[in-house]
Amino acid sequence: MKKDEIEHNLSDENDIVTEDAECLAEEIEKTSEKIDEEAELLKEENAKLKDDCLRAYAELENTKKRCAAEMEKTSKYAVSSFAKEVLSVADNLHRALAAAEELPGSDCEQLKKGVELTESELAKVLAKFGVVKMEPMGKVFDPAFHRVVQEVEDKSKPAGTVVAELQTGYMINDRILREAMVIVSR
Repeated sequence: MKKDEIEHNLSDENDIVTEDAECLAEEIEKTSEKIDEEAELLKEENAKLKDDCLRAYAELENTKKRCAAEMEKTSKYAVSSFAKEVLSVADNLHRALAAAEELPGSDCEQLKKGVELTESELAKVLAKFGVVKMEPMGKVFDPAFHRVVQEVEDKSKPAGTVVAELQTGYMINDRILREAMVIVSR
């Protein structure tokens, strides 16, 4: 009986081990499925975070570029208001030269040379900061660059041609600092 009993006990133990193995296999399969689901969720979250990171980096680069462009623009045109105020000095020097032309005598020649040198030096300083005179004479009227003060009859020139400049126009780099006041033909 002992042999039968041992075989029976072994058979029971085999059944228990088999059941345990099946339960363990089921648990392993369930755990594996959970791990696969969690891995898939982590992959999706990782992809989203990577996309967010790339977008943030791109936005940062765009902000850097905008700031650099704004800084360049600011430094390029920072002297605009000062230069605009200095233009009246240039206008007065030009008027002084015109008045000196009308006066006779050698003393006036010295005065004229002094004013010419001063005007020339002012033009150099303005040019150093990107401020240059516009040359509208003989060109077709352009409302972006010229302000018409008067129209005159002139058959020798096409209509809309600048025939006289009353006030000099200036550009700062590629922008208009002050438009030229002109007389045009009709």
